[in-house]
Amino acid sequence: EVQLVESGGGLVQPGGSLRLSCAASGFTFALSHMTWVRQAPGKGLEWVSSINNDGGSPSYIDSVKGRFTISRDNAKSTLYLQLNSLQSEDTAMYYCAKDRPGYGGAWPPKLWGQGTQVTVSS
Repeated sequence: EVQLVESGGGLVQPGGSLRLSCAASGFTFALSHMTWVRQAPGKGLEWVSSINNDGGSPSYIDSVKGRFTISRDNAKSTLYLQLNSLQSEDTAMYYCAKDRPGYGGAWPPKLWGQGTQVTVSS
C-alpha cells in the first residue's frame, strides 16, 4: 500500500520558518519524481514545487521562489520542503504527492498524503 505521511506543519509568525517532511512507503521512492502541493482555505489545489527522482531539476511556483527549498533523501524515502520567510499567503494545508506533473505525472496528482497544516499569523 502506498503511503505518504506529512509532518512538520504548525503555527508560525510572518517571517518565520518551517521544515515539512513526507515519509514515503509502499513504492520505490528513489525511482519516483515527487511534488508538494497546497490548498488554502476556500481555494483550489495549487502546485508548489517538484523534484526529480535523483534530486535534480527542482522547480517552484513563482510566489515561493527564493523562499522555499525542496529536497529529498532517497536513503530515508523522505521528501522535504524548507519554508523560509513565511507570509500569511502561505497559510494552507500542504500535501506531498507522488509523481510530477509534466514528467509523466497527472494533475491533480493521483496519490497524496493526508497533509500538514501551515498557519502563518502574528
